[in-house]
Amino acid sequence: MAQIWIPGAAAVAIKCKDGVILGNDTRSTWGYTVNSKSTSKIFPITKDGMVAISCYGLIGDFQALSRIMLAQANIYEIREGVKISVQAMAKTVANYLYQRKMAPLYTNVLVGGMGEKGPAVFTMDAIGSLSEDDYGVAGSSATYAVGILEAEYNPEMTVKEGVKLMKKVIHNAVKRDALAGNAMDIMTITAKGAKTERIPMKDLGE
Repeated sequence: MAQIWIPGAAAVAIKCKDGVILGNDTRSTWGYTVNSKSTSKIFPITKDGMVAISCYGLIGDFQALSRIMLAQANIYEIREGVKISVQAMAKTVANYLYQRKMAPLYTNVLVGGMGEKGPAVFTMDAIGSLSEDDYGVAGSSATYAVGILEAEYNPEMTVKEGVKLMKKVIHNAVKRDALAGNAMDIMTITAKGAKTERIPMKDLGE
């Protein structure tokens, strides 16, 4: 049987009082080889970008998952005549992963977004065990990242403050993780819309 190598990641999601921030690194590895230094691991899963996922696992698996979920969100909007909520989108992702539990996708997913009920963050494993949290981590850098979040997260922080924390979390987490690094993508989702920024680690003093 061929060995499955799981690439690393520094997937992080933070809920702020005025929005959600998703972050991840951009390194893709296969075993001890860096295949790519510019791999996207954050994907919008609604056409307006107001719900997105930050992923860890096999790249092909989470790329396929993002495409399937985007299609499901579009189908929901056509069928129901309204945009899908963050909560319903997270449950849709979880249900799909659970349906695949006998042949699971090798991915862990953080879902974040803005809706009528405000910002929300959800975490789940490869078979869709779903929980709503103030923040979530996944990937080979998760252990390093969660310690900083535990110490410094504040549920009353703004997105502007949260972005500073996200940069600190990912930057320090990947310092000790050879499977993650190169750059970080940070996606902010607020009532004004969604935007993504790519920041090379050298810009943070690495």
